[in-house]
Amino acid sequence: MNEKSGEKAAGEPKASRLKQVLWGVALIGVAAVLYIIVQASINPQRQSDLKSVAKGEMAKFEIPAEAAVAPVTSFQDAAGAPARIADFKGKVTVVNLWATWCAPCVIEMPTLAKLAAAYEGKPVAVVAVSVDRPQDAEKARAFIAKHAPLAFYHDPKMALPFAFKPVASGMPTTIIYGPDGVERGRLAGGADWSGKDARALIDKVLAES
Repeated sequence: MNEKSGEKAAGEPKASRLKQVLWGVALIGVAAVLYIIVQASINPQRQSDLKSVAKGEMAKFEIPAEAAVAPVTSFQDAAGAPARIADFKGKVTVVNLWATWCAPCVIEMPTLAKLAAAYEGKPVAVVAVSVDRPQDAEKARAFIAKHAPLAFYHDPKMALPFAFKPVASGMPTTIIYGPDGVERGRLAGGADWSGKDARALIDKVLAES
């Protein structure tokens, strides 16, 4: 073997290794792109300017850093049948967690009833879920009956607050979902949901749908 042939033979393994490295880098890049796409589908995020209309009574409304779909945890409807937030998919869904022992919850409930009445006939659902103890369920049912058109929903195990991401740490907490079932934001604490501030927020979610 002459000198040039030897150099060529020595260079071939190096070229082969270089190709393998380049292919490896390319595959890693493709894998990274696929991972991002999959993560986006699992944890959908939306560019939204909802915060720009969250004024006045809605000033405490928070946009999630990483929007999530509604939890699959079930609660009960008025008949005791299982219900889930996903049952309202296709509508802007206002989920309110409340209890009869929570004074701010009791104070704001009439305003949620007015919000529900204002959007009757439109793709908006106001779902007030009581987290009262089973022995207080009838008390909660009687309270909701005074605030039509709200329906009675009950989470006797108080599991739903801990199923949200992040968890709903206090009562009341109100979480708004778009028609696609993805959280748009939440408000912790009591608020007046009957006025123009709340309607501006709901109208904005409707317009983005």
